[in-house]
Amino acid sequence: MVVANGENSAGGSGITPNTAKDIFEAGVDVITCGDHLWDQKEVMGLLEGERRFVRPLNYPAGTPGQGSTVFEAPGLPPVAILNLQGRTFMPPLENPFHAALAEVERLRPITRLIFVDFHAEATSEKIALARLLDGRVSAVVGTHAHVQTADEQIFPGGTAFLADGGFTGPHESVLGRQIEPIIRRFMTNMPQKFDVATESGLLQGAVVEIEDASGRAVRIQRVSEAVQ
Repeated sequence: MVVANGENSAGGSGITPNTAKDIFEAGVDVITCGDHLWDQKEVMGLLEGERRFVRPLNYPAGTPGQGSTVFEAPGLPPVAILNLQGRTFMPPLENPFHAALAEVERLRPITRLIFVDFHAEATSEKIALARLLDGRVSAVVGTHAHVQTADEQIFPGGTAFLADGGFTGPHESVLGRQIEPIIRRFMTNMPQKFDVATESGLLQGAVVEIEDASGRAVRIQRVSEAVQ
């Protein structure tokens, strides 16, 4: 199955039902999100009616949408997908560590195959959460930084980890935006329009192989391939 973080799919900011439809049609089974969840008002259509879309779990109770889902398809065991958002250098939300433990406890009787997208700024926060969940979930892959890390590994308890999966989009850029306006902003402190770049696309992420019965990861491999 394929999981993709889609929070910047709507012209580089947020997500809409139309961009989610494109992502699903490309072969993605479940879309996760992050701190740009609310950038497009149309996101309410996904939060209120799309079971294949998850937003960070650690929003307060009563927030529209869901923080996890269980994906089921013919010939595959159930796979739970859990989305969390960090708090270090990020908008304040509930504690993701407590939220993760409670939700994983709820999910494990359903399936031992649990994939976590931890959308966070601080590498230390990502590693700490993954260490906490080692042996409880199959994989923890970080998102948000737009820069793929080279620390893929499998922890002793069988949890695969990658601090950041990178991003799919134009890498002849500054984190996906056109280069010159970013440089001008750093040099002048004057407001600039940060348009999305258009050249040299890469598809980035990771492939994780998981044992069906135990939910333990047996392999994780980073992916970074040129796309047109």
